[in-house]
Amino acid sequence: MASPNRLRERINNVDLKRFRNWFQLGAFVLLVYGGYIGFDLGDKLPTFACVFNSDGRGGVCYLGILQHDLNHPLDYFLGFGGMMFLISLGVFILWFLLLNKAWCGYVCPLGTLQDWITQIRTALNIRYSEYQWRTRKEIQSIKYILLVLLILIPIGISNSLLGLGQLPNGLSMPFCKICPGRMLIPLFTGDFSQFYIDFSSTSGLVLTSLGMIIVGLFFVGAFVKKRFFCYFCPFSAFLYLFSKGAVLKLNKDGAKCTRCGDCYRACDLDIQEIADEVEKTNLVTEDCTVCLKCVAVCPEEGALKATFAGIPIFESTEAGFKKRVQGEKESDQ
Repeated sequence: MASPNRLRERINNVDLKRFRNWFQLGAFVLLVYGGYIGFDLGDKLPTFACVFNSDGRGGVCYLGILQHDLNHPLDYFLGFGGMMFLISLGVFILWFLLLNKAWCGYVCPLGTLQDWITQIRTALNIRYSEYQWRTRKEIQSIKYILLVLLILIPIGISNSLLGLGQLPNGLSMPFCKICPGRMLIPLFTGDFSQFYIDFSSTSGLVLTSLGMIIVGLFFVGAFVKKRFFCYFCPFSAFLYLFSKGAVLKLNKDGAKCTRCGDCYRACDLDIQEIADEVEKTNLVTEDCTVCLKCVAVCPEEGALKATFAGIPIFESTEAGFKKRVQGEKESDQ
């Protein structure tokens, strides 16, 4: 039996790329096809497991449930309905606190699809683009705007907000109508029924048309830019609101950082703070997916580490860095 130090060394030397690829594939299979074997993680998941994947789903994204719950009149939340809403939200938060935004980096089917597209582009030797730091800061607010809208619009179905009239029922689940997961995830079970434009109402026409456009942008964007959709994902913004209390954390010891920039260059979301921040210890930002690529490429002992309940589970080491670099060189030969 391996000693604790030996086990820790093996983990720190792990081929993270291979581990993550297999983990993502397993999560994708369970969430997209798990329903066929009775696998079900419930309807409060902090990741895109689409409710429209009716037969295959192994769980359901909480955003769909949240929008549905917000359709009620405000006085509904003053009684039993409010208690059920808080329980539902609480279950979602508990799921999230377990893995933090690693739900985005390791479990999300839409994130996995984008990573597969990146692998195809890499195999074709097509270079990806990078956002300038200023541009990334400018687009960062889009996800929060979408988050506010997906909350306020469903509330406006049964309530008059700011003296305005109630919104049409066709807007009851606005984000689900434009989410690329509505069309793409059922596609993997042979279900093409979500590829349509709804001409029955103005709201339906607008939302489903936007949905078709966004699916196109999803593919084009993901081929040009790593994790393109994640920059605009309102779920990412929603999860960040609870990230401070998560059990899984990404930490940095700024005193050990040499500002080499390897972590920034490895980051799919171009998060500059990962390299520049030397005072704050918590590195989970709005865009971070806790993929831990930054930890894997850091050559400094203990400068970056992932901890679970305060216990280091994967940290940067010189030996691990050298082993992963050597492994990449051998795979390229």
